[in-house]
Amino acid sequence: MSILAAYMVPHPPMIVPAVGRGSEADVAATTAAYEAVADEIAALQPETIIITSPHSILYYDYFHVSPGRKAKGSFARFGAPSIRFEEEYDQELVDEVCRIAMDRSFRAGTLGERDKDLDHGTMVPLWFIRNKYSGGRIVRTGLSGMPLSEHYKFGQILRDAVEALGRRAVLIASGDLSHKLQDYGPYGYAPEGPVYDERIMDVCSRAAFGELFDFEENFCDKAAECGHRSFVIMAGAFDGLAVEARQLSHEDVTGVGYGICTFHPAGPDEGRHFLDQYLRREREKAAARRATADPYVRLAYLSTESYVRGRETVTVPDWVPEEMLTERAGVFVSIHKQGSLRGCIGTISPVRRCVAEEIIHNAVSAASQDPRFDPIGPDELDLLEINVDVLGKPEDIASTAELDVKRYGVIVSRGSRRGLLLPDLEGVDTVEQQVSIARQKAGIRPEEPVTLQRFEVIRHV
Repeated sequence: MSILAAYMVPHPPMIVPAVGRGSEADVAATTAAYEAVADEIAALQPETIIITSPHSILYYDYFHVSPGRKAKGSFARFGAPSIRFEEEYDQELVDEVCRIAMDRSFRAGTLGERDKDLDHGTMVPLWFIRNKYSGGRIVRTGLSGMPLSEHYKFGQILRDAVEALGRRAVLIASGDLSHKLQDYGPYGYAPEGPVYDERIMDVCSRAAFGELFDFEENFCDKAAECGHRSFVIMAGAFDGLAVEARQLSHEDVTGVGYGICTFHPAGPDEGRHFLDQYLRREREKAAARRATADPYVRLAYLSTESYVRGRETVTVPDWVPEEMLTERAGVFVSIHKQGSLRGCIGTISPVRRCVAEEIIHNAVSAASQDPRFDPIGPDELDLLEINVDVLGKPEDIASTAELDVKRYGVIVSRGSRRGLLLPDLEGVDTVEQQVSIARQKAGIRPEEPVTLQRFEVIRHV
């Protein structure tokens, strides 16, 4: 037995009358759609209700699955302590998810539980479901900071675990849409907000799950979306299946987008292996970039691949141009995978004999020693995109008025603490953001005085 159905639902606590105290009437269409979802689930009588929640425990590089026999929760923090839940976990299914993840060397499991209580991303759907259906145990999972492709894989693991045990299960993809739809909303307005809502509702109403990968991370961040990764997990659970989708509602009256869709599998469809299709496109794009790379980036690729495959640091090849052998400069090597940063290490001032050696050693460090990431593995090499920034000489400046976030990088210093941020980075749109991030990297508090330097770069892509 595979997953019987899946549901894309929001989780505003105010939709629960004891919390909303009348304001829930503002989202009557969402309430009606939620009731229809609960009716469907009651008719299906699932043995297990899987809920993916953005507000469960979240790690950057790990999918947390809630452990234990049962969990409790209430809406006390939303002013309604009388609304309580006590849910039993499907421990056998959780164990099977963990077993499959371990077999596939996939970073998911029950480690690192910080809070046993149910979160509102889980309880809001359960409030509607439990009003109609008291049966079925639950599985609660969080999201992660990993690329969308990993969320899709996690959905495949959930589906495979359900099939291995023959469970009758439904999947709840809990998540609001954009939080920046209206000036009067709690998070204000961003032009990306309405665009996100329109796109995601179109994609999900057609079950065009392959298009979920086309939402760039920077765009999603500016739209302040909540549930995109939940929706991608759900898509992975239907990999290789035709899906009948139906949009029940979409509202944005509170300044936050609430969308509800239903999804029912309709048999095998070999044209709907969307992760395979996406990764094939990504490999083709990475190969095309590498084929046209200039000598600076070509050398960074060579150094990265040599070290990752054989733990060997290359010597300077004879094809590098003379300028790379005679010039000395600070160099940053940035490695991305599927649009997400995978490693970035550099030197503010030169420490090697020439730019070529600077690139070789910094590429190795970016691939293996960036403390924010695990070392890059051989299976990732054909998906990498590498940039090389050669830094100009830093110059002292009197204030941030002399900065330009697109043209200049910045160095902030206080004593021995120094933080650097490169120019023209995706998602860094203002000088204030640039300086703030550089301060954070150096461990310098916002109120501490700093000295500022700026520098230009020659970016090789």
